[in-house]
Amino acid sequence: MTAAVFLKLTAIFVIVGVGWVAGRLKWLGDNDPARTLSNAAFYVFIPALLFRTTARVQFSTMPWETLAAFFVPVLAMLLVVYIWQKRWNRTGRLPVAAPSVRAISATFGNTLQIGVPMVTALFGEAGLSIHITIISLHALTLLSVLTALVESDLARERRQLGHSNAHLLHTVGTTARNTIIHPVVLPVLAGLVWNVIFPPLPAVIDEILLTMSQAVVPLCLVLIGMSLAYYGVRGSVKGAIIISALKLLVLPAVVLGVGHWGMGLDGTALAVIVMAASLPVGSNALIFAQRYEAQEAEATAAIVLSTFAFVLTAPFWLAILSMIVSPR
Repeated sequence: MTAAVFLKLTAIFVIVGVGWVAGRLKWLGDNDPARTLSNAAFYVFIPALLFRTTARVQFSTMPWETLAAFFVPVLAMLLVVYIWQKRWNRTGRLPVAAPSVRAISATFGNTLQIGVPMVTALFGEAGLSIHITIISLHALTLLSVLTALVESDLARERRQLGHSNAHLLHTVGTTARNTIIHPVVLPVLAGLVWNVIFPPLPAVIDEILLTMSQAVVPLCLVLIGMSLAYYGVRGSVKGAIIISALKLLVLPAVVLGVGHWGMGLDGTALAVIVMAASLPVGSNALIFAQRYEAQEAEATAAIVLSTFAFVLTAPFWLAILSMIVSPR
């Protein structure tokens, strides 16, 4: 654990602590300010970040083989967790969105706040360039897939509960509309269209979007602390432990296996994708949970627990990589 990463972790815990104090002392009032902050992040600041990121992506320089070695196993695990939880929840003991929330919690890592300083300290500019390409597609890929899944589940539930006579095509159309006209997917699609058709973003628009994007990290960290104050962790510890184990141990092992033995990656590229997979649960898991009002306490507990545990699991994966990766 490098000094830079340790300082970043300390800063994260302190800001989460500020959010917890704000929640306990009700500095922002009694009318569910945590959900208000979540909506602000989900509908205003995260769309700005996603649009700016996708509008600026240089697809011609993407290391596609390395990205495939990361995203293929991550998406495979996302689907495995989703299907597993969907079958487990067939009795309806949890909200219909719970499988999707648990799937994002087990796969969506903190690639920005912790990932960037970690990769910079460990692998320098060569590693950071790979990690930045992962960041540019991370939310776009995982959130888009999960949004389609959860909106499909919600449409099916609405059809079963109150609209059983609705035509299947109507249900499919509703699902497609809710998936596309969505605060995550729509700015991604708009950014991709801008990237392909229009010239680079004008400086003033880019500056506006950059300023809005910079609010995402502190807002989400404060939100995690406030959610801890409001929801607590009682009844969520077991689920948070399982999610943390999947995120910190199982996912990087799968990425290592696919990347090294399946696709022949080695050196810095392999090390970067494994360490990216080993990152603790990202704050977008909580934003997603609050958006669909499912497993908020569990997602919050998983973020905090996995971030603490990362202090131990990161050196473990670095030791494993030191035995496998060939020096380049």
